[in-house]
Amino acid sequence: MRRWTTDDVARMRLLSQRLVEPLATPGEVVRHLTCVQGQDYPGSTTSIALRTRSRRLAEVREAYDAAEVVRSWPMRGTLFVVPAEDLGWMLGLTATKVLRGTTRRREELGLDDAALARAEEVARTTLAGGGSTRDALVEAWEHAGHPTAAGRGYHSLFHLAVRGVICLGPTEGRTQRFVLAEEWITSSRTLEPEAAVLEWFVRYVRSHGPVPAADFLWWTKLLKRDLAPALGTARDELEVLDVDGVEHWVDPAVVERYAGARRATAAPLLLPGFDELVLGYGDRRAVVTREEEAAVVPGNNGVFRPTVVQAGRALGTWRRPTRSGAAVVVEPFGAALPGPVERALPRLTRDLPA
Repeated sequence: MRRWTTDDVARMRLLSQRLVEPLATPGEVVRHLTCVQGQDYPGSTTSIALRTRSRRLAEVREAYDAAEVVRSWPMRGTLFVVPAEDLGWMLGLTATKVLRGTTRRREELGLDDAALARAEEVARTTLAGGGSTRDALVEAWEHAGHPTAAGRGYHSLFHLAVRGVICLGPTEGRTQRFVLAEEWITSSRTLEPEAAVLEWFVRYVRSHGPVPAADFLWWTKLLKRDLAPALGTARDELEVLDVDGVEHWVDPAVVERYAGARRATAAPLLLPGFDELVLGYGDRRAVVTREEEAAVVPGNNGVFRPTVVQAGRALGTWRRPTRSGAAVVVEPFGAALPGPVERALPRLTRDLPA
C-alpha cells in the first residue's frame, strides 16, 4: 500500500481546487467548490477567475449579473460565493444554529423581533424589482426610523440574509446590490437534511481533498451527528487515504490524475488573500506552518494576505508593485524564494486575472 505524505496532500489539493486544471466558466468553478470565501469581494472574484481558462474578472461579474452565483452568509457567519440554486438548502442546514449563536449580540444592539420585522418590511419595499446598494438600503432604514449605527446595520443585513430574505446579487461598479432572494434566485433546489449533508460533504471532498472529515465539520460548523449517517454512502463515491495515520477523503478521479499531473503542480502561483487553498481547511499545515500563518494573518487580525504558492505550499506573501509594469513584491517566509519561482514573478504578475 502506498504511503501518502503531506506533500502529496498539498499537491493533490491543487488538482481538486482546479488551480492546475481550470474549468470553463465561473459558474462551473463555484458549483465545483460549492462555497468560495467571499469576505473580500475583489479577492474572491480573482480566486474564481484564477480557476477559469480565460482568467477574466469580467466573466465572474457576468455570472453574478446572470444570477448564476450569489454572495451570502451560508455558514460560519462568513460571506461566501455560492451557486444561487444551492443557497436555500445550505441555509436550511445552518441558519437556526447561526441565528441562535448571535442572539445575545442582537439583544445588546436592541434588535428585538419588532425591530427586525420592521427592518425586513423596509428591505422588501426598498429592494423589490432589482435591489439596491447597501448604502441605499441603510439610508432607507434610517429614514424609516430603524437606526443602523454601532453595528445595527450590519446585523440587520446579516439576520435577513441568514433567514434567506436577501443576498448579494448583481454587480454595480466595484460592489454588488442586495436583492430579495425570492426574486433574484429563480431556480432553488430542495434537499432533505440527510441528503443535503451527504451532497455537501461529497462536494467539499471533491473540491478540497484530500481532507479529513473534521475539516468539513470545521468548514460548515455542522456536528458529528449530522455527518455520521452520510459517511457510509460517501465511502461508495470517495476514496480514503491514510496520511500519517489520519484518514483523508479524496475524489478517486484526483488520485487517478495525480501521477500524470504531479509535475504540473510544481508550477508557482500567485493567490489572492482569502483564497480557498489557504482558508478552506481547519488544519492548514499542508499549505503553511503555524509560524508562516502568522505572517499571512499578521496579528491574527482576520485579514489574510495574498500568497505565493508552489507545489501546494505557500512560500511567502506578496503585494502589488508601486511601479507600473513591475513584478509583485514578495516577502518570502525563508531567506529567499527558490530561483525558478523568483524568475517566474514577472510572468505571474502579467498573468493575474484582469
